[in-house]
Amino acid sequence: MTEPLPMDEAFIGKLTDIVSANISNEHFGVEDLAREAGISRITLYRKIKSIKNQNARQFIKEIRLRRAMKLLQKNAATSSEIAFMTGFGNPSYFNKCFHEFFGYPPGKVKREIIHTAEEITRPAELKTDKKKRSFWKAFILPSSVLLAIAAMYIGYTFIYHNSSGISGNPADKKEKSIAVLPFKNLTDTIDSQYFVDAIMEDVRDNLGKIHALRVISRTSTDQFQKTSLSTSEIAKMLNVNYLVEGSCQKIGNSFNLSVHLIDAARDKQIWSRQYQQEIRETKDFYKVQSQVAQAIASELESNITPEEKALITKIPTLSLTAHDFYLRGRENHINYLTTGNKKELEEAEYFYYKALGYDTAFAPGYIGLAKVYWDKYFFRDYMSERFMDSVLILCNKVVTLDSQLPDAYTLLGRYYVQKGDIESAISELDKALELNPNDWMTWRVKGETDLDPVNNIRYLQKAISLNRGPELPSLLQEIGWIYACYGFPEKALQCYQDKLKLDGNWPEYYSALARDEFWLGNFDKTLELEKEALEIDSTNTLILEFVAMDYQWLGRYSESLEYFKKWFEILKSKGVLADGYYFRDNYLFNMMHRIGYAYWQNGFKEKAEYYFDEQIKYCDMVIKLGREYSRVHYAYYDLAAVYAFRGNKEKALENLRKYNQAKQTHQWMIMLFKTDPLLESIRSEPEFKQLFKQTETTYLADHEKLKKWLAQQGQL
Repeated sequence: MTEPLPMDEAFIGKLTDIVSANISNEHFGVEDLAREAGISRITLYRKIKSIKNQNARQFIKEIRLRRAMKLLQKNAATSSEIAFMTGFGNPSYFNKCFHEFFGYPPGKVKREIIHTAEEITRPAELKTDKKKRSFWKAFILPSSVLLAIAAMYIGYTFIYHNSSGISGNPADKKEKSIAVLPFKNLTDTIDSQYFVDAIMEDVRDNLGKIHALRVISRTSTDQFQKTSLSTSEIAKMLNVNYLVEGSCQKIGNSFNLSVHLIDAARDKQIWSRQYQQEIRETKDFYKVQSQVAQAIASELESNITPEEKALITKIPTLSLTAHDFYLRGRENHINYLTTGNKKELEEAEYFYYKALGYDTAFAPGYIGLAKVYWDKYFFRDYMSERFMDSVLILCNKVVTLDSQLPDAYTLLGRYYVQKGDIESAISELDKALELNPNDWMTWRVKGETDLDPVNNIRYLQKAISLNRGPELPSLLQEIGWIYACYGFPEKALQCYQDKLKLDGNWPEYYSALARDEFWLGNFDKTLELEKEALEIDSTNTLILEFVAMDYQWLGRYSESLEYFKKWFEILKSKGVLADGYYFRDNYLFNMMHRIGYAYWQNGFKEKAEYYFDEQIKYCDMVIKLGREYSRVHYAYYDLAAVYAFRGNKEKALENLRKYNQAKQTHQWMIMLFKTDPLLESIRSEPEFKQLFKQTETTYLADHEKLKKWLAQQGQL
């Protein structure tokens, strides 16, 4: 492992200067830092992680806190004034952060006792543990630097340590779990980086096609591009037993490749090989990666089936030029997925087209284009009857050219999910996993799609076992939400706490807790948590949405409308409601009737009717198009709520009957049936009571089914 380089110190110095120049701007965040540094957000994340072993949010916060310490030592202003001077925006939040980082509150700082900030014992990273509070007793504030460092590794190593699910027990030291680390580029020119990354990616993909192995995702390992951590430390963070390291040098039409397999537990190299290859045909490029994967599998005594070997040794094109353009496009596309930079997506599309210009039968080029169209036009065309037709056409073309490309089936699965055809979606996803059992994204989509609560958890646990990268916090949030949906709040809380250890995102943590308390009907508790969240981030749209909802359920209608207006204005300012993105990210599709009710209760009847009409319009539209919102039958429930409020009991009950045809329901739907103010006019109706009983029965059956399975797995 490499030691930090002088250029790394210069890089951190540059970032520190940028943050310092914006120190009083409380809104200056990770995206701003990346933009001013002239790099992508994911590159910023990787470099800070490799050099400082922090995420970018923690890095910015540390600079603010150290500046605050210096100002306190100089007695430059009051603690509250210094909070604003260093960009915290809220004195109580500043006090909390300061105490967590330095171990004592700002008021204790005295110039005659503490001469420099460097004399203070400091943790290795910004702590994400919070002082004990009555509503969560599971957090324990680390009492020493050693425990703080240990917690960092625990966050990566033991999150869901027993929940690899399908892949077996990750505690088993004999498990053949592998992470392919970024290969070092020994070539003088930076332009060759895509070539080195392509070799690494193909080695990882080939290993991933072997069912006997568990292979970690690329996004999990990219964070170790530059690091001073030992192999055993990296392996613990990734929860794997073996690491693959490599270096590559491209010289003209030839390349030299060195690959090593390391037993992480023993920190010992157990296999190594050097390759020298001249590239005259595409098979010259692909055969090396195939040989590497087969040699590693052989070293681990992992059986490769004839079908797997055929996949690993397949040559997708005979055109070297098409192949090279495709590799460039793939690298641009990966960069887009990690940075969100639309220029990268445009570049990917350009190179995919160039590749197909040299080989019109090159299947990977078509699936590359299909992915570009999905990313480029998903939201724009979401409400179109021709939604993603181009993707369907391209994927079907890929299957006719090459029936063994897993990415085609994954994309087809996602297409059918959005079309509401769950049976076809699961069928396509299963085909993808048969060809590549180590694709974490396919497992995630399957976990989000399956109607069985046990499968929801199993498949998401599998995704978690394959991804320990930047996506891990969102996976933990998602599986926590599933636990909450089926009535396991303690399991959900543990997921949220595990996520917090990784990303330190307090607003998301509080909003998740508040949401779950809201669905449990604990409205006062919800408000308490929401206020905690607003102290940290007063512009968070998810928090504002639930504050508005909570006030509505508490009967405080003027406050409900006030927060709905704030929420709406922030969405507008972010461009969410413009350029065809009206329904993006589920912001409005199931909230228009709630806004309407807030206006109604405040005497704005005409404005209220407008929003009620919009809710009906949208629900009818998604039902007609078969979008996911109608597939899970929530559109029918929201229609029932509007019709019930307007006094049309017949239509309200008709739509509730349609809602009850859903094969699954969640705990929060029980709360809505019991307390939704829009349903008040039909709550005493005999049929409503019968429909509620049916909904409750469906929920309880799923709850018991998941409870039994969790007990069998030793997870309760």
